[in-house]
This record gives sequence, C-alpha cells and structure tokens, in this order.
Amino acid sequence: MKKLVVLTGAGISAESGISTFRDNGGLWDNYRIEDVATPEAWARNQELVLDFYNQRRKQAESVKPNAAHYALVELEKNFEVTVITQNVDNLHEIAGSCNVVHLHGELFKSRSTKNPDLVYEMKSWELKTGDLCELGSQLRPHIVWFGEEVPMMETAVEITEEADIFVVVGTSLAVYPAAGLVHYVDRNKPIFLIDPARPDIKLKDNMTFIQEKATVGMGMLMAELKKI
Repeated sequence: MKKLVVLTGAGISAESGISTFRDNGGLWDNYRIEDVATPEAWARNQELVLDFYNQRRKQAESVKPNAAHYALVELEKNFEVTVITQNVDNLHEIAGSCNVVHLHGELFKSRSTKNPDLVYEMKSWELKTGDLCELGSQLRPHIVWFGEEVPMMETAVEITEEADIFVVVGTSLAVYPAAGLVHYVDRNKPIFLIDPARPDIKLKDNMTFIQEKATVGMGMLMAELKKI
C-alpha cells in the first residue's frame, strides 16, 4: 500500500470544540502563553501552569472526534497512514488511528522533571503539586513548551521523506519546525493542503489547496485520492 502521511493542526481539533490559542473567547483568552506554556512559566508559577493544563484536560475529556478524524481512520483501509499531529489532545487515538506521532507532546500524559524519559499515562484530568515520579521529583505536563526542543521532529522528518502522498489538515503552516515538514516531501509526490486560510507558503506544482475546514476538506480529499 502507498504511504499516506498526514500533518494535522489545531483546525481539526477546533471542530470538536477544543480551544486554540488563536480563538476568541476560548480557554487561552484568560492566559498569556508566556505565563503557562514556557519553561520560565513553570519555574515562576508551577501552580498556575498545572491549573491551566488541568483545565485543558477537563475540556478535552468532554469532546469527541469529528468526521475529519474518522476520515483519516477510513483511509487506513487503502493506505498505510501515519498521522503527525501538532495537537496534544488524544482525538486521533479515540477515533481509531493506529499510527500517531505527537510533535508537541500529549495532554493526558505527565513526565518527570528529573528524567524526561519517565513518561506516565494519567488516570484523571488533574495533575497536582506533590504528584511525584518514581525518582521523587515533581511531575509536569508532557507538553513541548515554547522555547523547548521538539524531540519527535527527527522521527517526523524520516516518516515524511518516505511519504507517497502528504496531506496537511487544519494548519496554515505558520508554526515551525512542524511547518517545515512539507519541504521534506519528495518533489514528485502529491501534497494536499486543507485549511480555511491560505497556507503561509508558496504553492508548488505538486500541491493542491483545498480551502475548507477539516471536516469538509477531508471529504473532498477522499474523492481526490480515488483518482490516484
């Protein structure tokens, strides 16, 4: 089967009701990124950071995958699908996607502040001060904060280089390094871009832009893929 690699962004989760930091009236409206999503914020006010991600988890528990998530699962019948996501929610997994790479971490996991290789599945939405890893250090959200390295980026690049078809859903390709993945796709392989906003790159001959939200655009994509 052909290898179909899909990069997903906030737009696919937004249709399920997950707030993005660009939304008006969303969860991020009450916080500055610098106060809740950086290593400096964690050092300065651990309680605030923990509370913010507790709220995000509580919100994420109340939503469900949408048609775009399920469309990606459907594609596994005819393609070898790998989802590379910028999102930290687990909606792809809930929908049933088998191969998911999280670039920016996972909301429902915590990790040791002493050894970043110690990562734990969370049993509830709440992470508190005093919740410790096996080494006795405080647990933090398993999230790649602004200013931190993206440890799964090298893996994502390797996967992208092997893609027969590359699809971008729900991101305007403005956030790096993830946005740079399109440059690792073989120039002879088709790229499909699905987003209401025009992507922040110069379109090339092998690129097809579908200017729709994720749920609508994925339906259009599936029709296109039948022609390949």
